Amino acid sequence: MQLILLSGGSGKRLWPLSNDSRSKQFLRVLDDNYGQLSSMVQRVWGQLSSLNLHNSTVIATSKSQVDMIQSQIGQDVPLVIEPERRDTFPAIALAAVYLYSIKGVSLNEVISVLPVDPYVDKKFFNRVKDLGDALLNTDSDLALLGVKPTFPSSKYGYIVPKTVNNDMIQVCHFKEKPTEERAKQLINQSALWNCGVFSFKLNYIISMLEEKGLPIQFDELVKLYDKLPKNSFDYEVLEKTKSIVALSYDGYWKDLGTWNTLTEEMATCQIGKGKVSKDSQNTHLINELDIPIMVLGVSNVVVAASPDGILVSDKNASPRIKEMLKDTDPRPMYEERRWGWYRVLDYTKYKETGKEVLTKRIKVKKGQNISYQKHELRQEVWTIVNGQGQAVINGEFKSVNPGDVLTIAVGTEHAIKANSNLEFIEVQTGTQLIEEDILRICMDWDEIERYCGVVK
Repeated sequence: MQLILLSGGSGKRLWPLSNDSRSKQFLRVLDDNYGQLSSMVQRVWGQLSSLNLHNSTVIATSKSQVDMIQSQIGQDVPLVIEPERRDTFPAIALAAVYLYSIKGVSLNEVISVLPVDPYVDKKFFNRVKDLGDALLNTDSDLALLGVKPTFPSSKYGYIVPKTVNNDMIQVCHFKEKPTEERAKQLINQSALWNCGVFSFKLNYIISMLEEKGLPIQFDELVKLYDKLPKNSFDYEVLEKTKSIVALSYDGYWKDLGTWNTLTEEMATCQIGKGKVSKDSQNTHLINELDIPIMVLGVSNVVVAASPDGILVSDKNASPRIKEMLKDTDPRPMYEERRWGWYRVLDYTKYKETGKEVLTKRIKVKKGQNISYQKHELRQEVWTIVNGQGQAVINGEFKSVNPGDVLTIAVGTEHAIKANSNLEFIEVQTGTQLIEEDILRICMDWDEIERYCGVVK
């Protein structure tokens, strides 16, 4: 069995900590059992590793999440990167073609797809393994894993059975987010929560792409990615498939997609600077800012603060934050990268000149480096505030220490490496300050040195 983990989403229900690049699966708020904070993706990858499933797993994701994944679970994790975001069917199709044409996986191999962020115990993944036997024993096209409901929820979709034969469920149809009253009726019919886990033989998707006249070689499909239907896998495949079997899972499972559910599993009631008064019951404070936040006499509340904004919400009302953010599309103010992280400190646009000024605080972890790159729309000034490192400007290398100032003009090739944990303030000025204004020349430091003609 090969596994495809889907890592996507903007995580707007967990604003302001989550954004387009740091979705909910990357928030470090869970206990890793060693006294450290970990994220959902770190937890899941650790569970897969303990079961020796990580070697047969790829993660399908977007360009904006690559650095975050590599920062949290390593740079050797196999990734299938979408050229653009097009929903779950294109992502799964691209990953399937990768397995077939790049990894050489057999067309008869069972492929299981699951979200990158389920909050489950390890036996959940053992149950995923059973989906392969279910496919083979029933000759079905798809096999699903459903969770036995613990209450009539209107937040989840339901798998409604046609027949139940011992452990094997023949699927009749699906019901998406019913009313609580209807959910009670579905549970009485032995319906299961749809947790987004399913399996198929690789040939099932490869044949589907061939029927659509699409290539089944990875490099070719990447070029024609915009020709794939921009639909969810549920709409494009699941609802059109007649032969579907399901297995039930009765262990622990939880969707930590909102503040009220996430805080129930958090390692601590407070993260970051501030205090919560003793009479504030069931209240959580998560503060990523450098200023303290004081919470007095309010219960059942979540207070979350990051460079992206501040949320103060009753826990039961917290899922409504997505509605409030519907017409906003702010740029992320904090991002983790493979080399460290950056935080936006200030942004100003001067109407009279059209010039923009963006100030960042950047940390490069010891031994890591920012790529050798240049910009066409902006100049930068770096002020080293902590640590030591080595910078290269237009092929010339120099040591950098606290107090050093580097001016990087438009079109200048530049990079920096941290000999110890390195922090600097970056001030960008230009007419359009966007992350896309980066032409990367080399990524690794050894490659940079070769490119610049360093002789060792």
